[in-house]
Amino acid sequence: MIAMRTNRRSTRLLAMLAVAGVVTLSACAEQGGSGGSGGGEGLDPGASKEDYIAAFESVDPITIRTQSPAPKGSATGKNIEDYLASIEEWSDGKISFDIAYANAVADPAEIDDALNDGRLDLGQVLPIYEPSEYPATVALIETGFISHQSPVVGALQSNAWPNEVAFDTPEILQEWDDHGLVPLVPIYNSGSNGLFCSQERNSLSSISGQAIGSGGSAQSKQIESLGGSPASIAYTELYESLERGVVGCTVSSPTVAVLGGYLSEAPNVVIDDQAGFALAPGGMAFSKATWETLPLVAQQLFWDRLDVFIGGNISSKIWPNTVEAAATVTEAGGSFTTFDDEARAAMQEANEGLLDSVRQASALDDANAFVDGAQESADRWFEIVTDELGYTDEVGYEDFDTWYSEDAIDIDAFLQKLLDDTFAEHRPS
Repeated sequence: MIAMRTNRRSTRLLAMLAVAGVVTLSACAEQGGSGGSGGGEGLDPGASKEDYIAAFESVDPITIRTQSPAPKGSATGKNIEDYLASIEEWSDGKISFDIAYANAVADPAEIDDALNDGRLDLGQVLPIYEPSEYPATVALIETGFISHQSPVVGALQSNAWPNEVAFDTPEILQEWDDHGLVPLVPIYNSGSNGLFCSQERNSLSSISGQAIGSGGSAQSKQIESLGGSPASIAYTELYESLERGVVGCTVSSPTVAVLGGYLSEAPNVVIDDQAGFALAPGGMAFSKATWETLPLVAQQLFWDRLDVFIGGNISSKIWPNTVEAAATVTEAGGSFTTFDDEARAAMQEANEGLLDSVRQASALDDANAFVDGAQESADRWFEIVTDELGYTDEVGYEDFDTWYSEDAIDIDAFLQKLLDDTFAEHRPS
């Protein structure tokens, strides 16, 4: 079923960069006819496309405005475009979308505000921008480096266990509710983060004193542990900053490096499975005010097609961009490598410090149990992905471009397991 074999090493964006890498949706719903109050009849789990089309015969048309951070048709936005297209198709056109591209409706940092002031209805919220507003969610984000860092197993595991933890943490769900948001996918990322440098830098001596692009306090602490100096630079300015030597490196994912267009200036990449960098993921949510006006069958359809969104985020965004990143690194004379022993130890010490900080998080009723639960969930999903479902990493990042093809990995088994185990109990009913 799955054409991969694992090289199992030890397990364990930039906010601005990852913002560009994760896809943003935003919308304002306009219902025709009577204005469309919520409620009505729903469908049982497992309903077919034909069942939905029949159920939507009596539903008034619904138009939703939505936005993507990427240009139309790009790999980075494909999972959103496919998700919206599937909603439109399964509703027989009763739900349609007015899509704005390249964050044309709201900048990433203000999407949650736009969801509340009526500009948007469906969007990607980025709690990393407002840690004081979403402290429990940010606590989860700051544990993200405990995921496996490999291109296949890591991408699957890291997009599974954080959602399990989010749905199981009342403080996180309460934060979203307090902000007038209904999370469909509480957290998803654009792949593992690494250190992207203009020259080869994987030791403390080579990193020391370098200005390094950072996105958030957790990444800054990690950079400082390596002797670097964190710098906040918008991804749109990173190409020039790297080219001119304003920064020597930046923390990024391959997806964001491709989107930002600066990989040719920073083709020396460190992604270490034993010392991962913190992520800056987003979460997809509806405005609660809009969500409650949707007919039940419409709410269920948005939920039941999440396989398209989640699966597309991995198979249509992370992996194709990893292919492009690997090819560009080779063409630019760079390489993918790991930290040397001393630098790895420094990162591991910093990461333990980050977990210790989360254990003190006042936003969580039992922060110590929260961290233990996150680690247990990450370990369990690693075993699910590898042992139960059989996904493996046959190659590393450096050879991913020559190995990967669209039919190399069948993601369906993973999606079914994730939706059944984590999302099914939260389906509207």
